[in-house]
Amino acid sequence: MKIDDYALLLKLNEVGTIRGTAKAVLISQPAVTQRLKYIEDYFGGAIFIRTSKSLLLTPAGEMILQHARKVMDEENTIMNALAESSGDVQGRLSIACSSLVSQRFLPSILGKFTAAYPKVAVDLVTGLSESIKREYKNYHVCIIRGEKLKETVNDLLFDDPLYMFDTQPFPVDKLKERPLISFKSDDSMHELVDNWLYHHQAQIQPIKMLHVDQIETCKQFMKQGLGMAVLPGSVSASLMNDYPHIPLMLDGKTITRATWVCYQEGVRRLPQVDQFLKAVSNETFI
Repeated sequence: MKIDDYALLLKLNEVGTIRGTAKAVLISQPAVTQRLKYIEDYFGGAIFIRTSKSLLLTPAGEMILQHARKVMDEENTIMNALAESSGDVQGRLSIACSSLVSQRFLPSILGKFTAAYPKVAVDLVTGLSESIKREYKNYHVCIIRGEKLKETVNDLLFDDPLYMFDTQPFPVDKLKERPLISFKSDDSMHELVDNWLYHHQAQIQPIKMLHVDQIETCKQFMKQGLGMAVLPGSVSASLMNDYPHIPLMLDGKTITRATWVCYQEGVRRLPQVDQFLKAVSNETFI
């Protein structure tokens, strides 16, 4: 058994489907199925029961998963100890990053970081901040949006102001009734928008909701005149000159969405983590 095999079992259990796991680890579905068969043959029995909706652990699978977690924990411990003792910038760096930040800013940061430190092996997971918060102990560094991550060190990267865009003007003395397009985000983002709309219901009234997966899809729907959209300033600078927009404000203050880099106390003793955090702190975001 290889370390990657144990990692695959943990990911299968986390995601719950072979298809979803294949997408998460960036290999084909048949390859995941074949690898799982090899692992089950190695242990001499089924690890998962395959249902139409998800994978369910067998009793033997529960024991094997417990063993897999122990193996991965020991592997991470020894790799971290080796990296810390060597003083050289090498070893594994695990990052969990908000989808928006990973699309907009992380490619540039990682491009410069890996060029400077080619011996560092980067493991990257992207997704919603709420999901990252639940699994934060599995990563050296988390970059999240919204509220701080409890029980960790939290450094503010930037405050991202929110704007409402549309292809139609925002009248000052007339109720604006339009569809509202929203993209998949954390509950905290939706709460900010809902609270703002509640306090401005005399000026703006959504007549229906259009829900899309990605923020880029949301932007394109807005540009085609399908409705209004609330977008962070970090991804909407190119729209400012061409589309009517207003800042989201309450009590004279701009509504912003904070972006944090979070890490557990002591993890900066690892040279690769310390250098990555320095690279992030030196980045200009907005």
